[in-house]
Amino acid sequence: MVHMDAFQTLADHTRRQIVETLRGGEQQVNDIVDALDIHQSGVSRHLRLLLKAGFVQVRPAGQLRLYSLRPEPFRELKAWVASYQQVWDARLTRFGSALEKRRAVNAATAQRQRKKGNENDD
Repeated sequence: MVHMDAFQTLADHTRRQIVETLRGGEQQVNDIVDALDIHQSGVSRHLRLLLKAGFVQVRPAGQLRLYSLRPEPFRELKAWVASYQQVWDARLTRFGSALEKRRAVNAATAQRQRKKGNENDD
């Protein structure tokens, strides 16, 4: 189940930039710093929050710590959004049907008025 914390975590512009950077694969902190032109302390702080929220994972490789995205929270977000998309798709379909009915009624009314006008001209 998607928690509001996921949305709060991704609401921050810098964290979204970090997520976008990590879409390309594993990165060390300095690579993210270079890509985003943000101080190392800021990147590290945001990575800790992303790690705590479960969006990233870290893999030690000797002296390096490589960060990458975890797919699970994004799947959960996708499923949550999809459930609302189904609701809105159904509403938009009903709205579209209502518009088509209204157009058909308006077209029939306009045709009757034209026909009535033509009869009066005779």
